[in-house]
Amino acid sequence: MEFRYIGRSGLRVSPLCMGTMTFGSQCDKTEAFAIMDKAYEAGINFFDTAELYPVPPNEKTAGITESIVGQWLKTKPRDSIILATKVAGAANGWFVPPIRHGLTAIDRFHIQRAVEGSLKRLGTDYIDLYQVHWPDTIIPIEESLEALDSLVRSGKVRYIGTSNDSAYGLTKANERAQFFGFKRFESIQNNFSLLNPRFLDELAHVCKEEKISLLPYSPLAGGVLTGKYNGEFFPKDARFSKYLSHNNPRVKAQASRFVNSKTLDATARYQALAKEIGMDVTTLATAWSMHHDFVASSIIGATNAKQLDATLKALHVKLDKSTLDAIKDIQNEILYPMG
Repeated sequence: MEFRYIGRSGLRVSPLCMGTMTFGSQCDKTEAFAIMDKAYEAGINFFDTAELYPVPPNEKTAGITESIVGQWLKTKPRDSIILATKVAGAANGWFVPPIRHGLTAIDRFHIQRAVEGSLKRLGTDYIDLYQVHWPDTIIPIEESLEALDSLVRSGKVRYIGTSNDSAYGLTKANERAQFFGFKRFESIQNNFSLLNPRFLDELAHVCKEEKISLLPYSPLAGGVLTGKYNGEFFPKDARFSKYLSHNNPRVKAQASRFVNSKTLDATARYQALAKEIGMDVTTLATAWSMHHDFVASSIIGATNAKQLDATLKALHVKLDKSTLDAIKDIQNEILYPMG
């Protein structure tokens, strides 16, 4: 398997990363163990979680995913795993982080509280990649970076990254890190898929020039690219079916962002392309995500181990020019299906 470095760090990861945000909600501990075992046996050494998981977040379930991952980690040599997690912060109004109760910020106090909680739930004394889940628009970035830098110097964290950030936010953060001598963000974890190629507009250029790696999440667009949704049918246990009944309007809005007339139209075209080249659309979408030179590892997800079959096949696929051109044609015809 081809392993790739994250940014300028010493983290050498598999081109697929096992995401865990369904663990404790859409799948129980037994199934979560089966999923992680299958990924590990396939050669995946990179696992990503967060203090607020599972999703959609709520006070009763937050932290369960990290606890499940921590229990599984005890069954494997710790140094064979590259482990990533995230501090929630204020989450840009998307939710109130329930772990620490009340509004929080990406400041020294809350970062310290968050990392101690994650280390305890994960049952480890260090985190390989510690990420800011959402940028904090109130706290000066210098304060956040200083707090994160202190975690690296203490040995609790090896490297740091950001998530759901912009070209401006990423560039400013790393310029300030260089100025003050703090550790920089080696990665950015943003939504990136056949249905949401916006990263290519500006952020891809930043990553290439600055040697920062993208860790794309939702390469299947939350499962939409599998074709399981249509305009009138939402599978009962699917993520966006649950989002529609959530009491947070921001969570509900996610469903319409991912499932709408444009995403369904584009999905139908990708399914037709996949059929034409004799490939599962899941494999096609995952392989496209991995294809880009600024991507270190694409974060995949599952609610049962069987779902990994088509995704893992992408490890052995290299898309040819004609397929990439056909994808580009679809993206030009249906611009930004996810808005």
